[in-house]
Order: sequence, then structure tokens, then C-alpha cells
Amino acid sequence: MELIRVSALNDNYIWVLADNHQQCIIVDPAEAEPVLETIAARHLTPVAILLTHHHNDHTGGVKGILNKFTTLPVFGPKETQTKGATELVENGDKIIINHFNLQVISLSGHTSEHIGFYQAPYLFCGDTLFSAGCGRIFEGTPEQMFESIQKITELPDDTLICCAHEYTLSNLKFAHHIWPENKPIFQYLQKITQLRNKHQPTVPTTLRTEKKINIFLQCDNPQLQKKLKISTQNPPLRAVFTLLRQLKDEY
Repeated sequence: MELIRVSALNDNYIWVLADNHQQCIIVDPAEAEPVLETIAARHLTPVAILLTHHHNDHTGGVKGILNKFTTLPVFGPKETQTKGATELVENGDKIIINHFNLQVISLSGHTSEHIGFYQAPYLFCGDTLFSAGCGRIFEGTPEQMFESIQKITELPDDTLICCAHEYTLSNLKFAHHIWPENKPIFQYLQKITQLRNKHQPTVPTTLRTEKKINIFLQCDNPQLQKKLKISTQNPPLRAVFTLLRQLKDEY
């Protein structure tokens, strides 16, 4: 398999996963044109579009792609039915098309029916988990987002986190603001700053890396809890996460 990152809009990434037979799937097409240009240049034939949720910056390119490939199935949660989804899927479903075998995982929180698609080692997680951060909570609850992120942490450490936005630098700045003594975060902030100064992408990242530098994955860390001024011993991790997400929203 070959993972292809396609830039779109201001900071979106559309993911194209291609097999050895020049077939591909397209994940969260924000725009049609950059996708069509990419697959034409690589002589790829799309076999499906996958949608993680209904927001326009993840679905805006569906119509344009279908104008070119009229019989392409579009898989997504029920909330994407009005955005072009033709095959509605939910947690536990599998999408098997030729050499692609993807598991659907419920990742509610950012939206009420947000899902992810997993085919080892690739996790297409939309706006649930970002490098060094997590998505805003628009329709779901902090508890739902926390549970969704816990599901992701149970995947193998070599999982590639294929998120849909270039937010790594801003997320690390927040993490460093919260926890300036954390050396792995500071060192990663320096590395990512250099990459972004050269206009280089910072994702996909690995779950292994995220466990070291993503404070939303470290709610059980007593040092982080102390930085958040949580004095209760063994506080509910959902409460720690909720506070952290609130602070990020206000940052």
C-alpha cells in the first residue's frame, strides 16, 4: 500500500491509499480538483470514497469526484447521507473492496456520528485525534471524545495517525504552555517548528509518538494533573480530559 497526502483548502489533508494494482480509496475529500489531479498523475483508479463525518471541509469534493467517477460508492456515517454517502456504515462494520479491508470504528465527539477507518497500520481518524492534540467538540460530549481517544490508544503503537488537518505546531505550543517542563514536548516543538518553517507536513504521525507528546493521551499523568491544579488523588480521567479540552478552547 502507498499512502498519499493531498493538501486542500487552508490546512486540510485528503488521504489517498493506493494498492499495488493502481486502485485507491479517497478519504475525506475537502475538494475534488487536487484529488483528481493526484490520481490522474499517478494513473490510479478510485474504488471508494470514505467520509469520517459531515463537515464541509471533509465532504466538499464528493460531488466533483462523482462527476468524473459516477459509480463510485461513498461510505460514511448516517450524518453524511446528505453529503453524498451512498453506503451508510457504523461501528464494527467492515469495508472490503479488492485489496482494501477497513474496519469502521465509532469516534463520536467532534460530531455525534463521527467514525474512523482502520486498516493496519493506517487509521483515518478525521478530526478526532490530531498530532499533539484532539478535535473540538461540536455535537458530542467531552466524555464521548475521551472514550473515542481511548479506543485509538488501544491500537498498535505503530499505527499511523492519518488526521485531516495540519494543526501540530499550534497544538504543541498549547502543550508547552500547559507543561513547559516536559522535555519530549519541548524537543518535538522545536522539531515541528523547523519543519513548518520549511512548509513541510507533520503528519501522519505514529501512535507511539503521540503517547509521548500528546497531552490529551496523558490524562493519567500525576505531573500533568498537578500542572492543571487538580489536587484530587486519582481524579476521573474524563474530568481531566474535559478540563484540558476547555483550556485548549480558551487558549
